[in-house]
Amino acid sequence: MLGFLTARQAGLDDPLRLRRAESTRRVLNLELNHDRDVDRIHSNGINTIDIEVIEGRYMLSGGADGVVVVYDLENNSRKSQYTCKAVGTVGRSSRYAHRFSVETVQWYPHDTGMFVSSSFDKTMKVWDTETLKPAEVFQFEGNVYCHHMSPIARKHSLIAVGTKDQKVQLCDLKSGSRIQVLQGHRGEVLSVRWSPRYEHILATASTDSRVLVWDVRRASGSLFSLDQHNGDKSKASSEAVNTAHNGRVNGLCFTVDGLYLLTMGTDDRMRLWNSANGKNTLVNYGKVSNESRKGLKITVSRSCSPEFVFVPCGSSVAVYTLHTGELVTMLRGHYNNVDCCQFHPDYQELYSGGKDCNILAWVPAVRPPDVEEEGTAAKGGSQATGNPAFEDAWSSDED
Repeated sequence: MLGFLTARQAGLDDPLRLRRAESTRRVLNLELNHDRDVDRIHSNGINTIDIEVIEGRYMLSGGADGVVVVYDLENNSRKSQYTCKAVGTVGRSSRYAHRFSVETVQWYPHDTGMFVSSSFDKTMKVWDTETLKPAEVFQFEGNVYCHHMSPIARKHSLIAVGTKDQKVQLCDLKSGSRIQVLQGHRGEVLSVRWSPRYEHILATASTDSRVLVWDVRRASGSLFSLDQHNGDKSKASSEAVNTAHNGRVNGLCFTVDGLYLLTMGTDDRMRLWNSANGKNTLVNYGKVSNESRKGLKITVSRSCSPEFVFVPCGSSVAVYTLHTGELVTMLRGHYNNVDCCQFHPDYQELYSGGKDCNILAWVPAVRPPDVEEEGTAAKGGSQATGNPAFEDAWSSDED
C-alpha cells in the first residue's frame, strides 16, 4: 500500500489504482461488525433493503410484516459502539401502511426526498420521505413481486413492475399512470432490472425459467431470451430450449458497468451473461443454494479488481469473484435465511437482511499496521481465504 501512495505522490501512477486496490482489500476482509447494530423494528422477515447513493447515509428496509423503515447509517454518537437508528417508520398503525408483505423498496435515484415500495397487497406506493405519506399509489390485479427504477434515465421516468399476472407493467412517475405492458413471460415475474448503461434496456426474470431482455422503445417484443445452452440444441431437452435456468429465476443483477447480467435460479445455479448479445459466459460458480419461492436480492461490488458478487445462500452471504466463479468466503451471522443484501459503494461495506428480522453490517476488518504490511495479508487477505488467485490479481495491480 505504501508503494501505491509513493507512486501517486510522485505522479507516477493513476490515483484510481490506489482506490481500486484499497477497495479490493476492504471487500476481501469483510467481517461482522459487533460494534454496529441496526434498530430491530421488523416483527417478521426482512425482504428488501436499499441504500441511497446521493449521500450514502440513509437505508430503507421492507419486511414481511408490511412495515417500511428509514434508517440513518451515520454514527452521530461518535462512539465505537453505536446503533443505526430508525428515523422514520411506516408501521402497522399507519393508515398508509401496506397490508401485506413488502417485497421491494428503492430510493428515487436522483433525490432522497422520495422512495418507492411494492407489496403483496397488489399496490406500489411512491412515498414522500419527509411526511412518510404516499404521493402516488398504483393498483395492480395481482401480487407485486418487484419493481425497479432506472439509475441513469434522463429521458424517461418509468418504473418497471413485476407481478403475479405474467405481464411486466411500466408505470410513469410523471403522469401517475401505467403506460405500457410487456408481454412475453408465461409465469409470475419475480425480478426486474434496468441496465445501468442504457436507459431503455430492461431485463426481467420469471417462474417460467426465462430471462427476457427488452428495449422498451420497441413494441414488437423482447430483444432476446437468454439461453443457458447458447443455442446448442443437442444439450437442451425440448422443454428447456431458450431458458436461462432449469427452475424459477428469482435473482437478477447487472454489473456496475452494465456489460454483464447475473441471474439466479432455483436449480441452484448462478449464471453470468454478456448483456449485449445474451451469451452465457459459462462461468462456473458451483452449487448456489436457492430454495426461495420469491425474489432474492443479490448485489455486486464497485471499484474493485477483481469484481465480487454477494449472494444470499441459506443463512449466510456467499462472496464470489464475478468472472472466475471462485467462492471467496461465506459471511455467517444470521440465524435464519438471508433474503437480501446491499453493497455500500462509499465504504465497501455490506448490509444483509433475513428472516431472523435482523439487518447485519459487514465491515472491513481492522488489522494492526504491522500485520497489514506483511505478505499476502496486505494483498487482499488471500492468506485468509486460501485463494492464490487474489495474490496474482494484486501482483498485476502493483506491477
